[in-house]
Amino acid sequence: MKDFNSKSAEVEYSLNKKYRKTIWNPFISAVKKYSLISEGDKIAVCVSGGKDSLLLAKLMQMLQRYSEFPFEVVNIAMNPGYTPANLEKIRTNAVLLGVDIKIFDADIFGYVSTVEKSPCYLCARMRRGFLYEFAAGEGCNKIALGHHLDDVVETTVMAMFYGAQLQGMPPKLKSTNHPGMQLIRPLYCVSEKDICSWRDCNGLSFLQCACKFTEKSEAFENLSKRREIKLLLKNLEKDTPLIRNNILNALHNVCLDTFCGYKSAGVRHEFDEIFGKSE
Repeated sequence: MKDFNSKSAEVEYSLNKKYRKTIWNPFISAVKKYSLISEGDKIAVCVSGGKDSLLLAKLMQMLQRYSEFPFEVVNIAMNPGYTPANLEKIRTNAVLLGVDIKIFDADIFGYVSTVEKSPCYLCARMRRGFLYEFAAGEGCNKIALGHHLDDVVETTVMAMFYGAQLQGMPPKLKSTNHPGMQLIRPLYCVSEKDICSWRDCNGLSFLQCACKFTEKSEAFENLSKRREIKLLLKNLEKDTPLIRNNILNALHNVCLDTFCGYKSAGVRHEFDEIFGKSE
């Protein structure tokens, strides 16, 4: 049994050994495949307190150490109105994993709780805006979020089933409100199952949902829909083990010529236009 001087060293060892094929390699693959990090970048890793974002903070720390080119990382955590216990949980886990975080306050929960129409949409927009603003103030040109492969797949299926559209979650985006800033998703190819395994293997415990009024808003319904999709995919996985990877790969193999219509850069293209181009 290997001796460790700290939980951080134990966690890092597990990522280098036991979870190298399932977490570290897919993480590196996404970074390279989608050109997520470039020399000279200063990246703000957005830490929410959940397993995904804190794993991402640890992986980015390791990558920064092993990288062939220099880039900077700053871990930022927004306090939108967490309880003292939840805030302390974030700090404790950051210390355990050996990552430094900068916490800043933004009274989003307090404001959103007074809004009746689409509070969750407003909350998400405000949170993203505050993260961009704080990251920019730190001199960052990119923010990194902890969305993983399952998030990508579930969002795609939910958009089709409940939104009547085929829409994916891209590995990186240019900010429309903050020129020069990009959003990246380095866990794009890492599965939630493997993240949970890593968490449990290391005896770690993270925040689940720290929202104060989830069950009183449409977020509860949205979470229920996501749970439905999770269950559906889990059942389909019994007969088709690669179902999630197949859906992810489908996002890389879109055959536009076979579609009745599509949107590109905000412009809608109807079937007659598509059909006319084929003549």
